[in-house]
Amino acid sequence: MPDGSALVERMAALAGRGEPHVLATVVETMGSTSAHAGDKALINAAGTVLAGWVGGGCAESTVRQAALDCLADGTPRLIGLDLDDEVLGVGMPCGGTMRVFVEAFLPPPGLWLVGHGRVVESLSRFGVELGFRVIVSDTPAPDAARYPGAAGLIGDDYQFARLQPQHGDAVVIATQHKGDHLSAVRALRSPAGCVAIIASRKRAGLMRDFLRVEGFSGDELARLRAPAGLDIWAHTPEEIALSIIGEIVMRRRGGHGGPRRGATTAPAMAETG
Repeated sequence: MPDGSALVERMAALAGRGEPHVLATVVETMGSTSAHAGDKALINAAGTVLAGWVGGGCAESTVRQAALDCLADGTPRLIGLDLDDEVLGVGMPCGGTMRVFVEAFLPPPGLWLVGHGRVVESLSRFGVELGFRVIVSDTPAPDAARYPGAAGLIGDDYQFARLQPQHGDAVVIATQHKGDHLSAVRALRSPAGCVAIIASRKRAGLMRDFLRVEGFSGDELARLRAPAGLDIWAHTPEEIALSIIGEIVMRRRGGHGGPRRGATTAPAMAETG
């Protein structure tokens, strides 16, 4: 097993490349086990043990499956392995038991903003504050001063070849009809979890018709949010951005967009002039 510093270096390298990974740590053993408390294993998104040791055979297989489950929902877990029960355990009658803590390290989700304007600038600020890795794509080039904290700025990408969202990322298209159909095709062909288009209802309908002709199925089009945003009666660019980022967060967290459970209804706030 590599020493602690080598393991940390490998984890840092994975994080630097934006690759999700899992650290499994043996926290307790009883009886006869091949691994010992404190042993660790580094596991990638394919379930492959890259380094370390938490036991061989079925013990490793069980930990690898737990790692994949952990990556799927982002929730750390403490798993128990009975190495003495071939029926109810992991199929290795070694005479011992062990507990392993499995924790996922996921890269921050990407928020790809295509276009420019006050809504995009507000979305960038909200995204940075919420921990998204914000990438802005605009032509000829985004003004860096308008997007403080953005992780990436893409210019002169007329065919959107550099629009490359990953699994779990969100894309917001705000080009106002200028190539929005091309960027939508690119985004929907990526593993992005949500693709939102700032458009009128009429334009959104035309976009859906175009994408159907391009061969996208109903399930694929279900990822498309057009018009984008929750219905909060937004009027200002900042409110529109809030409605969009709120919908993205809702979809990521599995929310429903309604009032919180147990919330009471208050009278509407009167506008002040």
